[in-house]
Amino acid sequence: MSQETKHSSSSSSSFGLWLPAMASAAAAAVARMVNEAVSLLVFIVLDLLDALLCFVYKMADYVMEEECKPCYCSSSSDDDDDVILVAENGGSKLLSLTSSASFDDTKLHLEDISDTLFLRPCLLADLAKTALHDLRKLKLVSSAASSSSSSAASSSAAATFTTNSTIVRVLRGKVGRARGKAAARTSSRSWTDCACESCNHWSSPSGERDALFVHVEGPKGEKVAEEDVVFIHGFLSSSKFWTETVFPNVSEAAKSRYRLLAVDLLGFGRSPKPPESLYTLREHVEMIESSVLQRFQVKSFHIVAHSLGSILALALAVKYPGAVKSLTLLAPPYFPVPKGEHGTHYVLRRVAPRRVWPLMAFGASVLCWYEHISRVASLVLCKNHRRWESAFKFVTRNRIRTYLMDGFFCHTHNASWHTFHNIICGAGAGKVEAYLEAVAERLSCDVVVFHGRDDELLPVDCSYAVKSKVPRTRVVVVDRKDHLTIVVGRQKAFAGELEDIWEKANKCCKETEKHD
Repeated sequence: MSQETKHSSSSSSSFGLWLPAMASAAAAAVARMVNEAVSLLVFIVLDLLDALLCFVYKMADYVMEEECKPCYCSSSSDDDDDVILVAENGGSKLLSLTSSASFDDTKLHLEDISDTLFLRPCLLADLAKTALHDLRKLKLVSSAASSSSSSAASSSAAATFTTNSTIVRVLRGKVGRARGKAAARTSSRSWTDCACESCNHWSSPSGERDALFVHVEGPKGEKVAEEDVVFIHGFLSSSKFWTETVFPNVSEAAKSRYRLLAVDLLGFGRSPKPPESLYTLREHVEMIESSVLQRFQVKSFHIVAHSLGSILALALAVKYPGAVKSLTLLAPPYFPVPKGEHGTHYVLRRVAPRRVWPLMAFGASVLCWYEHISRVASLVLCKNHRRWESAFKFVTRNRIRTYLMDGFFCHTHNASWHTFHNIICGAGAGKVEAYLEAVAERLSCDVVVFHGRDDELLPVDCSYAVKSKVPRTRVVVVDRKDHLTIVVGRQKAFAGELEDIWEKANKCCKETEKHD
């Protein structure tokens, strides 16, 4: 009888343990279903709204600027005299756009342009494609349908270059606009862009149109820095992400040795925001080279980069393998693309999954999938950023939030839209893997990656994926920190960690020199 009692009590206790777990799993499943159902409805509405806004902006642009600007869901007019020349150079498509009136010549490599700029299927079409793919896996689709689908896919692939003519039309619109009525105006900015002095100083007579804004701190007096450290911010940010957090917490001993250079990327902060730029990886890297490395005569340097800046940091490191002494990346957006997946679209779905929850994913999805809705966001937030900053200062009295808002708002829609698609989606899917392989094989510098465990935008798996490509990488996962608080709120600790990284890299370099 006692044994039966013991058996009964153990069964009831195990049941008591399983019940909460089952309830928790059921609640999580219901929450996912609700999230997916609500997301489906919300993003279908957003698909329709974006199409409507395309028409609205055509009319508004015509009224405000006497022209309908080209966008990626409709073509611009073909009534200009531009000559489009396409050549194959070593397998890389090179597009040359020449204006017969001004003989200005613009060249770009088509491989630098992400097809997510102009091939972003609406949610229903995307779901239908995914369902067909799943059915094909389960062999529920006939072979005839499968072959017909594959032939359609091959014709679509063959038409990829034809689809890229959207880029040609947009560029043709830009060149036509540059030599038309808009060229007579003193400012080439859009009516939806901010007109404040901070955002447009680069276009003033005293501004620098061909140089990025760089904040520099280093040894005081006549003392010369022993080494340089280049800081590269992430998407929708600015150099203030570093100068208001890390720089004040770097020790005086370190500041006497290192020159700290924080750059505002092209199109962000106080740097130039050229409306004719497509903000490709090549343009960003070349501007950093000319504005930082060449202008300040940087010979060897450490790199610290956050989020999107990590891709630019890798490109710089591969281009200057002998000059980079350490590479510190925070929340790098690296998503290894599975075999058979369309790389750029896979990355787009991972970064912007078109879900209403979590909120950061929802915001990223709205800004990255919808060209015209994101332009509305720029009109409301960026054009009026001074008012928003004043309101936040008054309400919160919180300086950290103020400088984060300054970085978040000081850009143009053209810059943010093209930078996201051409850097995170385009380069992120097509070039980061090759960069990491080059870092593993050609560079000997230390690689350290920091990631917040609670990062809802870029999962910790991104950092471990970097380590899988570069085995010597040291991954530091910080508990209870997310995409921003990996630095903000722990800036003093992070500054100390950076100093340790730089010191260790210097010791390794000295030991290597002794052995040589």
